[in-house]
Amino acid sequence: MGFSTLLDILGSSLIGGILLMILFSVQDTTVKNTYNYGGELIVQQNLVEVVQLLEHDFKKIGYCKDWTQIPDPSVSIISADTSSIRFLTDHNDDGIVDTLRYYLGPTSALTATPNPRDRMLYRVINSQTPGGSNLGVTRFRLKYFNALGAELSFPITNPGQIYTMEININIESTIAYNNEFSTIYWRQIRLAARNLRNR
Repeated sequence: MGFSTLLDILGSSLIGGILLMILFSVQDTTVKNTYNYGGELIVQQNLVEVVQLLEHDFKKIGYCKDWTQIPDPSVSIISADTSSIRFLTDHNDDGIVDTLRYYLGPTSALTATPNPRDRMLYRVINSQTPGGSNLGVTRFRLKYFNALGAELSFPITNPGQIYTMEININIESTIAYNNEFSTIYWRQIRLAARNLRNR
C-alpha cells in the first residue's frame, strides 16, 4: 500500500463520516418535526374539546327548561373568581336547576405528566365528585364585565352585576420534545349568556 492509498482511505472515511452526520441531522430534524406537528394537532384537538364544552355550558348560565325555577337571571352566578365560577343552569334539560362549577386545580394534581405546568380543569355538577380531564390546560383565566362594559374588580362581592365575561385558556402538550412543549392560546371576548341579558 502506498501513501496515496492511505490518503484515499482517510479521505473516504472523512467524507463518509460527514455524510453520516448529515444523515443523523436530517433524521433528528424529521423526528422533531413529526413530533411537533403531531403535538400541535393534539393540542388543537384538546383546545377544541375544552372550548366547545365551555361555550356550551357558559351560554346556558341561568337557563332552565322550566323558566319559573330561575325567574331572576341576576342570581344565576353564585360565585366568580379569576380561575373559577359557579352558576345555576339546567344541565340535562330536565327542568331541574343544577349547580355547575368550573375551577382550575393545582399543578401538584398532575405530577405524573412530564409538563410541570399542566393542570386539571375541573367541572363539577351539583355535589358530584370533582372530575376533570388532563387536556394540558395551563391557564384558565376569567374576567367579568357589567352591563355598561366596565371590568369588575376582584373579589367580586356581587356576582349579580356580571353581564358578560372573557375567557382565556392556554393549553400545552403534556409531553415535550427536547423540553419544548407545543402551546396554543384561545380567548373568548365578551361571552354573554342569553339569560343574563333577560333582566
